Amino acid sequence: MTTSEGKKAVFFDRDGTLNVDTDYLYKIEEFRWEEGAVEAIRHCNDKGWLVIVVTNQSGVARGYYTEADVERLHAWMNEDLQKHGAHIDAFYYCPHHPKGAVAQYAKECDCRKPAPGLVETACREYGIDKTRSVLIGDKERDVECAERAGVKGILYPGGSLLEVLRQYI
Repeated sequence: MTTSEGKKAVFFDRDGTLNVDTDYLYKIEEFRWEEGAVEAIRHCNDKGWLVIVVTNQSGVARGYYTEADVERLHAWMNEDLQKHGAHIDAFYYCPHHPKGAVAQYAKECDCRKPAPGLVETACREYGIDKTRSVLIGDKERDVECAERAGVKGILYPGGSLLEVLRQYI
């Protein structure tokens, strides 16, 4: 596949970008979409861009919740989005943290942002053209991850996620 044939993707950070960051979110009843997030996802869907979530979930390594809890929340997010005619194509998360309390997750890895592993894996698995894709997140580590992966990084300053996104796609 040549570069021009690759798919376009918008990579979204999760906590603080798609949803209000409540520190170690895993409970569905505590989830709240950021302003314009549902509309931003639907906008990407309508424009033919893949929507992929890339998120650090160190709460797994810290023993606050399990990978099953993360996956349950992600499934619920897509169920809720379907009510609005939108969807997320894939979720990639890093459960690791070097100082984690759960031994199997307490390690350095190439998937914890700002490392580019989550983005690189998604690009490989979905045939994504990095030069035609963007990553939007609320932290500098998200922008650094994007740069290290070879995609355009966008710092989300808050406010309407749809309005921020429309500046780029």
